[in-house]
Amino acid sequence: MAERIVVTSLGIISALGNGADANLQSLIAAKAGLHYPQHLQSIHAPQFLMGEVAYSNDDLCTLLGLPTGNNGYTRTTLLALVAMQEVMQGIDKQLLQEEGFACINANTVGGMCSVEDLYPEFISDKQEGDFLKYLDTLDCAESTQNIVNYFGIKPFTATISTACSSSANAIILGARLIQHGIVKRAICGGCDALSRFTLNGFHSLKNVDKQPCRPFDNTRFGLNLGEAAGYLLLETEKAAKERGAEILAVLSGYGNTNDAYHPTAPSPNGDGAYNTMQLALHKAGLQPQDIDYINAHGTATINNDAAEGKAIERLFENNIPLFSSTKPFTGHTLAAAGSIEAIFSIWALQQQKAWANLHFTTKMEELAIAPVAQMQDANLQHVLSNSFGFGGNNVSLIFSKA
Repeated sequence: MAERIVVTSLGIISALGNGADANLQSLIAAKAGLHYPQHLQSIHAPQFLMGEVAYSNDDLCTLLGLPTGNNGYTRTTLLALVAMQEVMQGIDKQLLQEEGFACINANTVGGMCSVEDLYPEFISDKQEGDFLKYLDTLDCAESTQNIVNYFGIKPFTATISTACSSSANAIILGARLIQHGIVKRAICGGCDALSRFTLNGFHSLKNVDKQPCRPFDNTRFGLNLGEAAGYLLLETEKAAKERGAEILAVLSGYGNTNDAYHPTAPSPNGDGAYNTMQLALHKAGLQPQDIDYINAHGTATINNDAAEGKAIERLFENNIPLFSSTKPFTGHTLAAAGSIEAIFSIWALQQQKAWANLHFTTKMEELAIAPVAQMQDANLQHVLSNSFGFGGNNVSLIFSKA
């Protein structure tokens, strides 16, 4: 990249807690956020551990100063607004209305979490009711529109939906807008809330584990679902210095590919993962041996971990970096996964730690490599974060020490 693009602010809410401090301390303590859900209304709630955010919708409304009850805000939007609040701390609100500002949000299932609760009203003959407030919330851009309205963001906005790589692609779009001089700053990230639609869909694919997920373990069975929202403020290094902002990390490289192998499965030999990691290295001007740690996509599904592991072995050969998946902490948060794991990658650089791959015990038969089982101190200069989605939507981001 010609001019360095830096990260100057973060915001996050997940099953690990609300805000950066709660999430970081849970990572350091190797304390997972998975539990049986209390807010998701599903017959499967007592069966599956999930990364559900502890706050009820009314709790989230209270944090935001919004009226409680069925006020037209979906849980997806509420999670997004809470995470965005943290990003906004210390940012002059006038910047949000300048031509050089963008908001790129990512999502997968819109307001399904609220719509499905009101479905009986939808199909009834009632002419009025709470369901009317949620008629147009199924669109993935619903949370984006609420974000820009709530915070008064006026210039460039966009919504990305590429399955589980959505918010990682949002970060790429923000970086490209900055790189080409279209904007000077962009808040990028994503949000998703748990829903019966999502749980039942993944359950039908037979890849949801009733036990805590075990990425890159020979006994892995499937993922645990989660919900979260995470956002990063990107800007040029010059713009950051002009306003005296603290630089948290440098976004030094990125790559995205589509292997189009199968609607829900990666190419078995990991071609998509290999190509996108290689592209990110090329963009950053780095060699494989320069990567010190990989925050892997690592969903704990049979196919994904094998494909990603093979791609890592193929690309890094005899210089395998430390790697782990942080999904056992939060569950797989779908559209939010790329941005919250980008945040975890930045914290790895700041704390000089490779995060634990929780619940790992047995090396996979398909691989010669194994993840970091326990948190490990490490000299980290460059961290790679992988996010791979359905349809072969693959993204790799590289963050470097500021």
